[in-house]
Amino acid sequence: MSDIILTESLTKHYGKTSAVKDLHLDVHEGEIFGFLGPNGAGKTTTIRMLTTLTKPSSGRAFVNGFDVVTQADKVKNEFGVAQQHMSLDRDLNIYENLELHGRLHHIGASERKRRIDELLEFVELTDCADRMALTLSGGMQKRVMIIRALIHRPKILFLDEPTVGLDAQTRRRMWELIRQLNNDGTTIFLTTHYIEEAEALCDRVGILHHGQLIALGKPLELRQKLGLFTVETLENKTNTKYHFFPTEDEAKRFVQKLPQSPQTIIIRESNLEDVFVELTGQKVSEG
Repeated sequence: MSDIILTESLTKHYGKTSAVKDLHLDVHEGEIFGFLGPNGAGKTTTIRMLTTLTKPSSGRAFVNGFDVVTQADKVKNEFGVAQQHMSLDRDLNIYENLELHGRLHHIGASERKRRIDELLEFVELTDCADRMALTLSGGMQKRVMIIRALIHRPKILFLDEPTVGLDAQTRRRMWELIRQLNNDGTTIFLTTHYIEEAEALCDRVGILHHGQLIALGKPLELRQKLGLFTVETLENKTNTKYHFFPTEDEAKRFVQKLPQSPQTIIIRESNLEDVFVELTGQKVSEG
């Protein structure tokens, strides 16, 4: 399996602050790769370096074989990016936003129209093409930003917190869209601090903490290292302890052997939040 993104000791300093430290990362072609971590962990800074918006302080990064510093113009043709915050031109309607982006990528008029029509149909916005960007719901804005990033048929799509601020139903619709794009052959690199999002979508995840990559692998593999089942015991209404076991049977045997009954006992499957907390001492949602 070939690597479509590769970093070697990638580092970014802002003054005395290290936003990303010595990052060694590989993203396989055709996968959905998730960067998991709280706000301020360095996820967005990493994307900015990979998309040529920010130059690394040291180290190197390659996108589809091109160096992000010395071959920036070539790198820009390889990816599309949908930022975390609304970046549509509010004075233009949906179609005009896509038209403008197509022109910026020097796509010919006839091909540009075909591509815009195809993308609008893909996200079920054909009947809304004349809606002004300012009037769109959060979910519609995200869909337009994603297809705008796809207009030049990039091999890689960067999604920075693609579902932040969306309600649960809209978030799941966005997950379906991301899966469809991936099934069509697009490599997806997304950042998120939603545990369920990473577990639902990602083939592999990298866990970032204070700019450092502290774990990398498939969600199931990371959970297996910790233990697939968790026993939570709540004592004195405030003190919750977590115990991890390879199997549910072992978790149950542990509960049966507890010397005294805690006020509350919960046996559940572990998740990536547990992995993160055990590695860092804080929750992904903190930061």
